[in-house]
Amino acid sequence: MELVFKNRIMGYINLIRPFTLLAPIIISICIMIASLFYYGRADNISFILLTKIIPACLSLAILNGASNALNQVTDIKADSISKPYRPIIKGYISIKEAVLVSIILYIMAISISLLVNTMFIVFILLIAIFTVTYSLPPRLKDLLFVNQLWVGVPRGLLGILASWSVFGNALEPLPITIGIIAMCFLVGGSITKDINDYEADKKAGTHTLVNTYGARKAALISLPFLILPFAYIPILIDSGILDSYLLFLTFFAIPGFFIFHLMIKDDKKIGFLENTSSWTLMYITYFAFAFSFSFLTIIGSISG
Repeated sequence: MELVFKNRIMGYINLIRPFTLLAPIIISICIMIASLFYYGRADNISFILLTKIIPACLSLAILNGASNALNQVTDIKADSISKPYRPIIKGYISIKEAVLVSIILYIMAISISLLVNTMFIVFILLIAIFTVTYSLPPRLKDLLFVNQLWVGVPRGLLGILASWSVFGNALEPLPITIGIIAMCFLVGGSITKDINDYEADKKAGTHTLVNTYGARKAALISLPFLILPFAYIPILIDSGILDSYLLFLTFFAIPGFFIFHLMIKDDKKIGFLENTSSWTLMYITYFAFAFSFSFLTIIGSISG
């Protein structure tokens, strides 16, 4: 009885995949703090933390958890092949329970967003629409090229704009440009999650670049998305769209080459991260990019 109870608890935890919730939390905090200093509103930090930053981070993280749960419900066929350890496949949680968890989390994420501001609510709703249409029929996840876009837009562009909107205008050139850079990078980087699921996705009817063209060609297709968004930063600075203190972000093109190399060479999982080393490096690069952008924006705002 105790083992059954433990399996159910761990099943609910694994359904949400809490490790993946670190991404929206880390990225959103970095972007929020950057916008806070950019607009010169970095006073009374403790009050702002409790009333704005924490609710916004929770909303984005819970939304990601809702998406994870929904994705496992609709990915049963593929997961039974490539991820048989997941809770629904193991029978620890029923499909109905998983659907209920997902619905509750979506409601929680949207409800918490009401504590922030109207623009943030709009972005949360847009992200929710992308995650739902990604998983539910007609399952945009199954469509070649579209599935990458449906990962890059909500996690890159919309996620950054939502975070920026907590303290500033998300429709200004700076957040939009940074969001587009992140989106392009994730459109290319999202291929890394498909390497281990090559056969499973193919049998489930999900058309990815990896199972359509092979890992090597898929990596070549993704390479411009991993490199060019950062390589164009000097041009964006020269045209006045970005400030000169963001020039350092150009160097994030370098990890893009290593991600490309690992995509071709390494297709083995690494421990509890449940994915390839190229996937791990891709997310580390994204974290570092967000942190560097935040740090440079703070320094530039203070010195300016």
